[in-house]
Amino acid sequence: MSVSSLAAALLTAVLGAEPASGALVEPFESPANLTPAGKIDEMVFARLKKLGLQPSPLCSDAVFVRRVYLDVIGTLPTVAEARQFLLDHNPGKRRLLIDRLLQRDELADYWAMKWSDLLRIKAEFPINLWPNAAQAYYHWIRTSIRENKPYDRFARELLTSSGSNFRTPPVNFYRAIQSRQPPAIAQSVALALMGVRTEKWPQERLAGISVFFAKIGYKSTAEWKEEIVFFDPNVTPPKVPAKDAGKEVAKDATITRIAPPTAPTFPDGTSAHIPQDRDPREVFADWLIDAKNPWFARNIVNRTWCWLNGRGIIHEPDDIRPDNPPSNPELLAYLEHELVASQYDLKHINRLILNSKTYQLSSLARDSRPEAEANFAFYPLRRLEAEVLIDAICQVTGTTEKYSSAIPEPFTFLPEGHRSIALPDGSITSPFLETFGRPPRDTGLESERNNRVTASQRLHMLNSTHIQRKLEQSPQMQKLLALGQKPRQLVESLYLTILSRFPTDAEAKIALQYIETGKKARREAVLDLAWALVNSAEFMYRH
Repeated sequence: MSVSSLAAALLTAVLGAEPASGALVEPFESPANLTPAGKIDEMVFARLKKLGLQPSPLCSDAVFVRRVYLDVIGTLPTVAEARQFLLDHNPGKRRLLIDRLLQRDELADYWAMKWSDLLRIKAEFPINLWPNAAQAYYHWIRTSIRENKPYDRFARELLTSSGSNFRTPPVNFYRAIQSRQPPAIAQSVALALMGVRTEKWPQERLAGISVFFAKIGYKSTAEWKEEIVFFDPNVTPPKVPAKDAGKEVAKDATITRIAPPTAPTFPDGTSAHIPQDRDPREVFADWLIDAKNPWFARNIVNRTWCWLNGRGIIHEPDDIRPDNPPSNPELLAYLEHELVASQYDLKHINRLILNSKTYQLSSLARDSRPEAEANFAFYPLRRLEAEVLIDAICQVTGTTEKYSSAIPEPFTFLPEGHRSIALPDGSITSPFLETFGRPPRDTGLESERNNRVTASQRLHMLNSTHIQRKLEQSPQMQKLLALGQKPRQLVESLYLTILSRFPTDAEAKIALQYIETGKKARREAVLDLAWALVNSAEFMYRH
């Protein structure tokens, strides 16, 4: 049997023939009942029933342990962690695991990566934060997540901070925008903190918001690339005709210097009063984080739902507008209420979602209609992000990866062993990350990240010396072989290492036959098996 035939045989063994209607698929699904575990499930299941959609069964423990590790901390469970969870008979073990993961340091790494995409943390062109500022900004975000800083306080600090971009990290929010003109800043604020794209807004609406950001000053210092961002009450926007107020024209990645009108207006259309000696950004922040604000809480709970469940209740998550309604308005309103009631505790929202049976549904859809995905009848398949995928490959092989940046000259190199999800700067990269769709961090849009599988990605996983060398020189594989395990134990260890589960009987039979009766030496046969598992959709996808 060739190695490609081995991969095909293992795929056939796990999926088998087409399952009978309603039958569970081993090892991906659980016979546990779908009785709602809370309000999230009540709302989702009621919506599915109303639409005549059948939810998938619950996922198995093997699927859940891998899924929740990847979704919460962006990291695979170790062999010991997976084995311990799978052999634990405590009926509350999923809830206990969720609580443990929400306290792990890796959570701060992984969710800081998500926020770094949205807030455009990148030292080089076209963002040009430069290394010192990018590092400071990243570590402020990571620390905020690790300490579970209330989200309203996080947003207020982003909007109102003043000081050195090296010593007051959140001021880099205003430096990570390609244009420093008020309309461009207003657009970025709306996108990041309200989930709104302003391109189709009436110009007077955008102009009214721009006033809040018209008195931001920037001043260089004697230190290389250091800059002070501050409220400058002496800024006087140039006079322009009323008919041109707030208009903006894209030109070479900048926005023309057309000043906003002098009357500040909130996005909901109400007028604002700004005392002459008060920073307008503070007035806007007061409005934004108010519990009655129609955008603030909605945006972040919708993003959080999307990050955990693969799509937003409003989809896309950064395209909130009247003609793009939520698929389940009651669910969205419930999560908004919970966020405000918890004093903007994002871990509370994560915990609610993760403990729901909606989140724990199988990824094998029971209904092929588009409405099933839009209403969360199953957990959607998603390819691992580039950073998570390369970290997983390094983890299962025991190898490291090299990351570098051309900024500043001559180059920046990170120590080997640094995980990709913890890279502090979008300019620090690798060929693998570029090939597998890491976002350039130029716009702050979720759609910048490209997780679609391409031919070059398939060829890289199947044929590249990069992946082959990781397997052949793998300390992890050498360690497994050195343990002198019996073939069945060796196969189990491989499956736990790579797929975080035990093999089915059919899979074990095929793998044992390949190792014991094939013409290859044991080491080569084990590496072939590892190659087949690493190239499986089960390894490369969230499921």
